[in-house]
Amino acid sequence: MKLDVSVTTNLNTQGAIDIVSRAGRVAMTKTIAIIANESIHHSPHLTGNNARSIMYETGPGGVIAKDETEGAVYSTSGYGGFLETGTVSMAARPYMKPALDRNRGKLMEFLKAGLM
Repeated sequence: MKLDVSVTTNLNTQGAIDIVSRAGRVAMTKTIAIIANESIHHSPHLTGNNARSIMYETGPGGVIAKDETEGAVYSTSGYGGFLETGTVSMAARPYMKPALDRNRGKLMEFLKAGLM
């Protein structure tokens, strides 16, 4: 007895990869924008300089977020990190980490929505 089985598939794996990549980029951009906006809103506002200096970007090709799967929220004021973490003579007044903590789950929400 001889048994011959052949299987033919027609998988469009590159198409699936493109769809997932696109949804991931959109999800990252939306999430990073929300985190940046909350960081601006909650930044200590003595003069407003730090809030005005908060920037965000998503990769690829950014100054900080160079890879396609990276996103960054940062302050260019020169002292934003000191506000966030404190110093020997100044208590921390975090504004970025709380925004990240509140919104990190949105990445998966946006990704799922982009794949539906």
